[in-house]
Amino acid sequence: MDTEFFNELSKFALFVKKRVSTAYSGGRKSLRFGHGISPVGYREYRRGDDFKLVDWKVYGRTEKLYIREHEEERSLVVHILLDGSASMGYEDKFTYASRFAAGFAYLATLENEKYAISLFCKKLYLGEPKRGRRSLFQSIEELDRITPRGSANMLTIADQMEASLKSTSLVVLISDLLGDTDDILSSIYRLSGHELVVIQVLASQETELSFKGDIKFVDLESGQPLITRITDAERKEYLRRLAEHNDKIHAACNQVGADYFLMRSDRPIFEAFSEMLSRAVILKT
Repeated sequence: MDTEFFNELSKFALFVKKRVSTAYSGGRKSLRFGHGISPVGYREYRRGDDFKLVDWKVYGRTEKLYIREHEEERSLVVHILLDGSASMGYEDKFTYASRFAAGFAYLATLENEKYAISLFCKKLYLGEPKRGRRSLFQSIEELDRITPRGSANMLTIADQMEASLKSTSLVVLISDLLGDTDDILSSIYRLSGHELVVIQVLASQETELSFKGDIKFVDLESGQPLITRITDAERKEYLRRLAEHNDKIHAACNQVGADYFLMRSDRPIFEAFSEMLSRAVILKT
């Protein structure tokens, strides 16, 4: 993660709508006494109130103790859901995906928003919401130490993620999305109650299949080998099925109002990020 990458990203600002809905308050704004964002009025001091919240200017005019009530706006946490399964180790897909994760965390930090990076492979490893540059650097160090491993059940992961979110959030899903199509579509629908960005990262060989002749493939998640002959007909059929798979994912994202991006891992990362930020509905320069 070089400094040039973050310097370029700093030209962009993450536009995140403030949300106030919680598991307890529904869609209504909450009101608490004390520090907040928007002042909504005054009331007389009552026994038990925090004495630090007394407005002494009002006291000087009225000789009565009043405290200011505030309407609290809760920031929209940026939840980054990063695929760490073994298939992401092919052609450094995980390294590329990690830079997307770090980039979103950095953009959140620039706006003083909280972010959480959650890794998933055999299970979901929930990240704690963090804020600030020190936390960001710690997160980057943690990403650099990760080695993709195991397999992932996308639908189970989405169910666990959704259950963990207590308020409306921005969810950024970064994965190769090469699992069962129906499970992936169901996962997108499961997370669609939030602001959702889906980033599909594929290696160049996965998008082109330029191999020819007799080839031995090994499933990185199961370890099972497959020996086959790649002909022009087989390549065309593979590309047809991949396009059909990806088109269904794109259509599901459109249906629920999520942003979908297909990125090749050999593409310059800032070029990819720049296109994504310029196209995304919830992001702006």
